[in-house]
Amino acid sequence: MATVLSRALKLPGKKSPDLGEYDPLTQADSDESEDDLVLDLQQKNGGVKNGKSPLGEAPEPDSDADVAGAAKPHLSEVTTEGYPSEALGGLEQKATSSLVSYVRTSVFLLTLVISMILVLVCAFLIPCPPRDLHSTWSRRLRPQGGGDLSPLELADVNGDGLRDVLLSFVTSRNGSAVGVSRPTAILVCLSGMNGSTLWSSPLPEEARDITCLDLMPGSVAGTICLVTGTRKMFSAFNATSGKTIWTLHPKYLANSTLAAAGAVLPDVDEDGIRDLVVLAVGESQQDVCFLLVSGRTGSPVGRPVKYNIVGEGNLIGPQVYITASGAVYILFGFGNIQAVALRDIFVQAQNRDSSPPSLQIEEPEWEKRRSVNLSELIDIYSDGVEQLQMVKAPDSNCSSLLITTRQALVLLRGQNLTPYWTLRLQGLHSQPTPGYFTDDQVLDFLLQMEDGVGMKKIMVVDGHSGSVTWNHSVPCHMKQTPTTSAVTSDQKSVFLFWAEGLSAASPTSDVIRGTEPSGLHHLYLLHPAFPSILLDLANATGTVTASEVGINDLWKDAFYVTRTTGPSFKGHPAPLVVSKLSLRWALMEGQMVQLKETTPKIGRGELRRFLSRIKFVDSPSQI
Repeated sequence: MATVLSRALKLPGKKSPDLGEYDPLTQADSDESEDDLVLDLQQKNGGVKNGKSPLGEAPEPDSDADVAGAAKPHLSEVTTEGYPSEALGGLEQKATSSLVSYVRTSVFLLTLVISMILVLVCAFLIPCPPRDLHSTWSRRLRPQGGGDLSPLELADVNGDGLRDVLLSFVTSRNGSAVGVSRPTAILVCLSGMNGSTLWSSPLPEEARDITCLDLMPGSVAGTICLVTGTRKMFSAFNATSGKTIWTLHPKYLANSTLAAAGAVLPDVDEDGIRDLVVLAVGESQQDVCFLLVSGRTGSPVGRPVKYNIVGEGNLIGPQVYITASGAVYILFGFGNIQAVALRDIFVQAQNRDSSPPSLQIEEPEWEKRRSVNLSELIDIYSDGVEQLQMVKAPDSNCSSLLITTRQALVLLRGQNLTPYWTLRLQGLHSQPTPGYFTDDQVLDFLLQMEDGVGMKKIMVVDGHSGSVTWNHSVPCHMKQTPTTSAVTSDQKSVFLFWAEGLSAASPTSDVIRGTEPSGLHHLYLLHPAFPSILLDLANATGTVTASEVGINDLWKDAFYVTRTTGPSFKGHPAPLVVSKLSLRWALMEGQMVQLKETTPKIGRGELRRFLSRIKFVDSPSQI
């Protein structure tokens, strides 16, 4: 029986290790062990139990034929190698698990390779945003050939995310046919990255103002730059290429001369692009005229509209004011402030009785101020006005009017033209600089006032109450120096102004003038968190004629651009220098000037840690 089972299961007999032949005794032992193995397999797979098969059948007969026939059902439960089907299933599961692991590893490696390829493609083919590595640069331009104006504007003209610098200056004076010397000027655009010249364009006369804007907000149309001359030039330039888009023909101004920069209006001719208005004066200052200009073509929108006004002093405006209800007025005047509805100008320019629906809105509180004879002019303020600014109002969706006069600083509500507050001052000539000094999120104002010979007082006025919250006297021989501000991410403002060198004060004395020559001026920064400290950021020789602050949104940095005219030597024209300074870099490198002792004393390390966390952002709308 063992021999038959061994043959059926194909279990080989054992050979003699020495002779390499079958040993009968060893074969017998092998047969017995094989027999035991078969019995074990039968028991494990439901073999004979208690003399019966698992199906209740009789025991198998003890014959070779019967055994061979009875063993066939159990052969389906056993592999050819003699292992049970459960063991075979385990092997199949292991093989399947190994295949899944192999596939998973292959997918992971394939994904990793594809990711690495994409990273390399992005690194080499997609340009990264330019980093403002040249945080500080200075560009010396050709000497000015004269001119008293210093227009300066910042705008991103090449799409690199950094605002570039636009300015104009007189290059020479040419004699005309009647012997009158007339200047020729040039409009230049410098790269905000390194100060290189991006483009330049000649101008027929000295420029009074440069304003870059988008006349069709939300469109893909490029930024344009409006340039207003001192006589009759009013042109629009493509900010990217510097090419002229259109120019207002001088014949439309007749015998008048442009008195101020053009102002932007809503779309009055309904062509989808905002339009413009210019103010010109005749031979007499009292004769003024308004001319509506198409923002698309530069052609007049109707004829000039003339007014005869009464007033003496500085020219005010023109400035466009839109009330909370949507009524549009134009503010202007000479030493005073008057308003005229855009509706009235449009009707006269078009010589018709109707106007577009958008211009038919009226502001009742403003209309009450019309003269008794129902004149088109509305009186706003008439008390020696020097400056007019529109500033954001905290409690209204329209702007307030900040008026600088010879004797006071006045803030008027735009809704009903009543004063918020009035601050009496003497010797105030420069334009106030808005910014956030206090914690009430209301715009405050930095002022410069004369404070004796060679001295000026810097003060900050609370925009909510009109009281002085900070002031200090500094030495300065420059008659008028520009002041600016920049907003930080915590809704505070840093204020920048120019003065001569300061030395640290003792606890019992004010800051006194340093020992440096009077021709050297320093740029100082005031932060509301440290009112007892000024930071000396930079210095310059010559006269600082204009300055602007721009924001680098990518790096949360601000940069300060100055236009400086150096002193002339031996009759040579004064050189023109344009400089750019990174404020975050300057904050870390600046020198600390202690105005007065504080308790506890502010250490240099504490100040540096605070300054290193400052981030600059675009200021919210202030007008």
